[in-house]
Amino acid sequence: MADDLRPSLGCYGDPVVKSPNIDQLASKSQVFLNAFAQQAVCGPSRTSMLTSRRPDTTRLYDFNSYWRSHAGNYTTLPEHFKNMGYTTMSVGKIFHPGIASNHTDDYPYSWSIPAYHPLSFKYEKEKVCKGGDGKLHSNLLCGVNVTQQPSGTLPDLESTEEAARLLRARRDGDPPFFLAVGFHKPHIPFRIPQEYLSLYPVEEMRLAPDPDVPKGLPTVAYNPWMDIRKRDDVQSLNTSFPYGPIPKDFQLRIRQHYFAAVSYMDSLVGKLMSTLDQTGLAASTMVVFTSDHGWSLGEHGEWAKYSNFNVATRVPLIIYVPGLTAAPDWPGQGHTLPFIDVFSQPRQSFQNERVVHNVVELVDMFPTVSYLAGLRAPEPCEDPSFKVELCTEGNNLFYTFIKREKKVKEEAIAFSQYPRPADTPQVNSDLPDLKDIRVMGYSLRTWDYRYTLWLGFDPSTYQVNVSEVHGGELYMMETDPGEDHNVFNSTQHNALLRKITHLHHHHPPPVRGLGLRKSLELQLLYLTAAMKRSAAKERMERTERKG
Repeated sequence: MADDLRPSLGCYGDPVVKSPNIDQLASKSQVFLNAFAQQAVCGPSRTSMLTSRRPDTTRLYDFNSYWRSHAGNYTTLPEHFKNMGYTTMSVGKIFHPGIASNHTDDYPYSWSIPAYHPLSFKYEKEKVCKGGDGKLHSNLLCGVNVTQQPSGTLPDLESTEEAARLLRARRDGDPPFFLAVGFHKPHIPFRIPQEYLSLYPVEEMRLAPDPDVPKGLPTVAYNPWMDIRKRDDVQSLNTSFPYGPIPKDFQLRIRQHYFAAVSYMDSLVGKLMSTLDQTGLAASTMVVFTSDHGWSLGEHGEWAKYSNFNVATRVPLIIYVPGLTAAPDWPGQGHTLPFIDVFSQPRQSFQNERVVHNVVELVDMFPTVSYLAGLRAPEPCEDPSFKVELCTEGNNLFYTFIKREKKVKEEAIAFSQYPRPADTPQVNSDLPDLKDIRVMGYSLRTWDYRYTLWLGFDPSTYQVNVSEVHGGELYMMETDPGEDHNVFNSTQHNALLRKITHLHHHHPPPVRGLGLRKSLELQLLYLTAAMKRSAAKERMERTERKG
């Protein structure tokens, strides 16, 4: 699992990023092109993914609670495998560390042995980045000479070595294993080996295609990227809060460093896959590659995650199943997943017919991976499910592996959400504590639309007030894939919303969660049906005028 990785990969059609090892893995896997996280911030997304429960069920919207004591004793994906006789191991960042995983990475529930964390991570936020003044700073941009870093290494280098050691230690007759490896990059700071920056000359970088804040964006939806602002090098820019843009030359350098961090992480994925190959395990081991959420690179005048936009919620999801997505290897055929040096072979041709275009979610991963491994997949959750330990709020995607995608599933929906403390950007808008949340933005992503409604939220009861609407967004994905033109505020949309809100007020959903999501689906159907009727009427009127 990568951290903060949007689908900026060659296998996802990115023309800039050099990711030959992940592209090679993708060529022998099933690739989901439109997978979405349930909340665009680390702790809530990881907990949601690993329990297959949405944030409204884990009740984790920040980093400050542990779901087993705060919401329900939900079984996790690795715990499910552990209960079925697997040896489960965690290396690097899988669960969000700290309170959100009980300061133990959910050991001993999820893991057979204590989770491994690289010792050098303690320097990640220290002043270890050499600035132009020759002094050390806590910078956002931090290309380094690894040999000169404290301990002479970096966290993801240590994690890769440990994961490779665990693979090499496998012996015939050992129980089946579940090894989760979490890379810290491309999460900020961009403390990476400096040589990867040479892959992306800054003079060849381009700004985001839509670097301005959309005029129709509700103020509650804006992410003021506070964690970026706190870095020494960004503070020196004296950028005004909340909308002041970062100077263009610095924007280009951020994009350069992000892409370089992706290539660095890709090389470590390649080394791990090569170890899997060399140990003979690639022929019998499923591999899942994904991220906890995306990351804005200047789109909409935003940086980092913390929003409901595609760039923040969309993630790569690649699943390799030997014998299913790739033919089994025979003696003498060579290696399945050899390491590719990005400096000598920056591009890997991606050729794969196993591509799924339809919308899926990270909560789908638990039931899908379980079923692919031959285990019992969790049953769909009842409504509500706080007292149910093992169930899923996602879908088992096994059918996509045996039945090729033939058409668009317009009814498929990915749900995401994000909390805010107020209607206007605040210093804690990016990551408000539970007690400070006053608005919850619920977002539906379909093939054709993204629809987001910002509703009043009571943190003491976890209740949403559907009649308290703080803002709305509606984007037409076919004509506006960048989500730059919010068409929510037209007269017909407001009239329909008033009708729907009136219905909610007099007939509220039985519970928040599944009931709320269903009502949002109905709202989207109302809105889009009205738009289609209006478009049809306009076409008819144009035809009559011509006649």
